[in-house]
Amino acid sequence: MRRQGLLALLLIVFRGLAAEEPQLPCVPRDFGFGSVACVCNASYCDTLPTPVLPPAGEALVFTSDVEGARFLRTQLSFSDSQNGTGADVARFALESTAFQTVVGWGGAFTDAAAKNILDLSPDAQDRLLSSYFSPSGLEYNIGRVNMGGCDFSWRTYTYADAEGDVELSTFALQPEDTDYKIPVIKRAEALAGRPLKLFASPWTAPKWMKTNNDYVGYGQLRTDMYQPWADYFVRFLDEYAAQGITYWGLTTQNQPYDGYLPDFSFNCMGWTAEEQRKWVAENLGPTLLQHGYEDVKLMILDDQRYQLPEWAESVLNDPVAAQYVDGIAVHWYTDQYVGPERLTQTHDLFPDVFILGTEACEGSFPFAVDVALGKWERLESYARYIIEDMNHWVTGWMDWNLALDMQGGPNWAENFVDAPIIVNKEADEFYKNPMFYAMGHFSKFVKEGATKLGLASENQKKLDATAFRNPDGSTAVVILNRSIKTVETVLETEDRGSLRLSVGPRSLQTIVFV
Repeated sequence: MRRQGLLALLLIVFRGLAAEEPQLPCVPRDFGFGSVACVCNASYCDTLPTPVLPPAGEALVFTSDVEGARFLRTQLSFSDSQNGTGADVARFALESTAFQTVVGWGGAFTDAAAKNILDLSPDAQDRLLSSYFSPSGLEYNIGRVNMGGCDFSWRTYTYADAEGDVELSTFALQPEDTDYKIPVIKRAEALAGRPLKLFASPWTAPKWMKTNNDYVGYGQLRTDMYQPWADYFVRFLDEYAAQGITYWGLTTQNQPYDGYLPDFSFNCMGWTAEEQRKWVAENLGPTLLQHGYEDVKLMILDDQRYQLPEWAESVLNDPVAAQYVDGIAVHWYTDQYVGPERLTQTHDLFPDVFILGTEACEGSFPFAVDVALGKWERLESYARYIIEDMNHWVTGWMDWNLALDMQGGPNWAENFVDAPIIVNKEADEFYKNPMFYAMGHFSKFVKEGATKLGLASENQKKLDATAFRNPDGSTAVVILNRSIKTVETVLETEDRGSLRLSVGPRSLQTIVFV
């Protein structure tokens, strides 16, 4: 232990003395959506190297804004004075109260995302994956993987489509796994320099296991298939392990409510909370335990927050089911209609069960533009709801597809949407949307294992803010200004004094200090 401690200390000292890698700027392109996207190709891409932390009394400020700044870096000093008062000054006071521990940040290795990445030249592929996973990128630490086909596949499939194969003798990973997702995941982990926290989510069981004998539409898992479906999860984990990939977690079903909607148009399977409780307690939980997967984090729901806390109560008030459940997965698609208080209510009922945001994307609502390169409002939407979620006990936030094409696919059901990175394979280019930088203002500076801190506000105006203490002792505060005016802001701390900030119009800032 003493040797490990000495090595850690030497690493910190070396990091402080080493020359910091230069930050490469965005190459902007205006696509007509109000701000810019940053253009990358095989020979160039903007970067954000891990910064050397400033000395005590100083703070680094990273700013992205509607005018085209992307992680623009400045350095400010704390002061013992109050740094201004009055009605025009927004004030935030950092508190020592500790809340949830951060699990992390990431996106989904869907079939579509993997294909789009591999459609680029090898050098462009490396720059895209580095942008997300390397120390010069966003440093994502979580990845979601579709278990079998989803809408962001180019065909419908599962791993056991042979009719009536309850023994799963024909179970096999598909080319979408072996030729696309697995190679991309391995390259991402190599660039990250560590294993990712991967979790898998199923969209549907094989047709023959379901009440409607179809991948889509109103249909549920037949009760006589509860055990074969639990066995299917174990086979998936086994087959990926044979490929050298270990999973950190599972969700029980992607958006279980979809399978109770008549004529639902893409891969789905319906569950009620009571049905899910029974299956977890009697089948999935014991089966994972029996096969040595007791450490895999099992998350229930994987659907919208309006279903909380009732869904959690139905499952977790059963002590048999609850012993197998580690987390609650939530999606963001109804967040603008349903307040975050439901998240806090759920945490208060089940404080030992983490809540993780597992899917979000823009361009998914009717009449919305699917792909809107450079649309600033989509950064504001991401940042606003990440801040809101983290201020209500959520432990991390997952984007949806890591990369889509210029149409917002491929998607066999034509359910096209936007993504933080859009690939133009004909030009061998990819474009970083403002959403990419929204994710980075959190993932780059709020590390796995960070603690959410209290942040009192006064005269907050139109600013949204949240704060964290990282495992290395640094503090990160994220502030979003959705207004069209600069807001003079003071950040007060107990032991460092006050920091005066000018938070520009329509901007997102992350402030980092020791």
